[in-house]
Amino acid sequence: MSWMKGSSEDDSGHNTSKSSSTPKPGPTSGNNAATKGGVVNASTKPGGTLKFISKDDADSWDPQRSYYGFVWNFSRFYARQLVTYAPKPGKDGTELVPDLAERKAEVTDGGKTYTYTLRKGITWQDGTAITSQDIKYGIERIWAQDEISGGPTFLQQALDPDLAYKGPYKDTSKDKLGLKAIKTPDDRTIVFTLPKANGDFERMLATPSASPVKKTKDTKDKYQDNPFSSGPYRFDSYEPGTSLELVRNTNWERSSDPIRTALPDRITVNISSDEQTNTKALFSGDYDLDLQSSGLTGASLAQATRSSDLSARLDSPSNGLLLFAALPRSVKPLDNVHCRKAVLYAADRKNLQTAAGGPQTGDIAPHMLPPTIAGSDSSYDPYETLKSKGKPDTDKAKAELKACGESSGFRTTIAVRNNHPTDVDVALSLQAALRKVGITTDIDQVDGTHFSETMGAPATVKKKGYGIVLYRWLADFPTGQSFLQPLADSRFILPTGNFNVAELDDPTVDDLFDTAIAEQDPAKAGSDYAQINRRISDSAAYLPILFQKSVIWRGSRLTNVYTSEPWEGRYDYVSLGVSE
Repeated sequence: MSWMKGSSEDDSGHNTSKSSSTPKPGPTSGNNAATKGGVVNASTKPGGTLKFISKDDADSWDPQRSYYGFVWNFSRFYARQLVTYAPKPGKDGTELVPDLAERKAEVTDGGKTYTYTLRKGITWQDGTAITSQDIKYGIERIWAQDEISGGPTFLQQALDPDLAYKGPYKDTSKDKLGLKAIKTPDDRTIVFTLPKANGDFERMLATPSASPVKKTKDTKDKYQDNPFSSGPYRFDSYEPGTSLELVRNTNWERSSDPIRTALPDRITVNISSDEQTNTKALFSGDYDLDLQSSGLTGASLAQATRSSDLSARLDSPSNGLLLFAALPRSVKPLDNVHCRKAVLYAADRKNLQTAAGGPQTGDIAPHMLPPTIAGSDSSYDPYETLKSKGKPDTDKAKAELKACGESSGFRTTIAVRNNHPTDVDVALSLQAALRKVGITTDIDQVDGTHFSETMGAPATVKKKGYGIVLYRWLADFPTGQSFLQPLADSRFILPTGNFNVAELDDPTVDDLFDTAIAEQDPAKAGSDYAQINRRISDSAAYLPILFQKSVIWRGSRLTNVYTSEPWEGRYDYVSLGVSE
């Protein structure tokens, strides 16, 4: 990646230099142009107000507490990390590049030690220098789950799996050195020492949970109301559930930040729970973008596709989500691999795709590893799902039923969220397909607010007889460790908070995870994840349904627009500008 080549300022004092890493300009408009083209409406012009609208507020604006993908994307306006993702379209955006650090980590000790040197000139919103101690302190806050819970804990698991450290608020040590796995020899050097090698560690550091926090500005659970900025914008006003406004951080230096273009003068978010009204305001030009960008559906999607003006600004990127069904082996007769295979062969995935909203909402998934994850193979078709264009193979399904001792079929229950109408439609479609081979199903619409909690308790799943559980899954970072391990590693089966809903228990898979995670070469790790994916297919523990897409819409004022894989296929917010 190339860095800055000189700088200039406009009359307002806004530095308008542009990173030479900015992607090649693409078309100015057109359906899917921001997904398949280069950069839509490329521009270096600063100024104006970037206007978002959102149905929901953030889960938290505190970088250590947020877990919503749209908040991770937006938080880069005011929170930086040692490394981040490249400001590039599509899969190129998954490249890790330095942010607060001068360069990516120096990795030593067989992948256990990561050393960084911070850039010169990086400052907080008050103009004071961001130090290695600030980064350490921010990460240490993850250990204070009793006071500031909500965000991911994978850095905790990677650095201190035994949870020996009690967090910065309970640190009673005399010297207050904090987490021993992180050392700060001086203000510009930070060293991470892992108990076990982890090739994805830098990707963990690229998440908001690794953002610096200035200790004197830490207000614990109140920090989410006004995070202290290390980026080009700072909080000006925030009314929870109603609105947020960011303004320029005048102490941010463009020369210290090769990632962010910081073109708008202001960034506003209006929060309104009425989706219909929000969409109308978007389409009329009152706002530039839906902050959540989870995708248009129903009447809004129909309106956008019917209008030539609106449809020219639609994009349908892959969002990294997998729609699938888990087949828990604790529920008879799904403890038999042949009964599970009968379900996979009997499923009419073409009809399941239609029930989910059609091809625009996702591609039929032949296996469990989305194309956004290294190790995915587009030619791998273990149940000939693609070969049959998603249609079922009832003959093979019946043969598998015979092999599992259930020639006339069996009865089980499909569990589905009651607050996702599309999921209920998918369940009904699956029910109809299975009925054709003698598999009779009841559909239990489970309270959506407690769905993960219910399915995360294997004893409850067994007691309720949930032989098929409809689920969606998304990686925290784009590797097999983040995507597959919670679903397939037997050591992740827990009495509560369990994500391995299928209860897949394969020692070979567990060993492959250990090998892949320790691997420093992403290509070699991807090969290991491909093997794991094959073992999962052989086990028939899961029925993959769709590699999902979102149909999202961009306002006509937006400049520098492109979708990028690390942000769940959303537009890369930090590159956006507006034309007045």
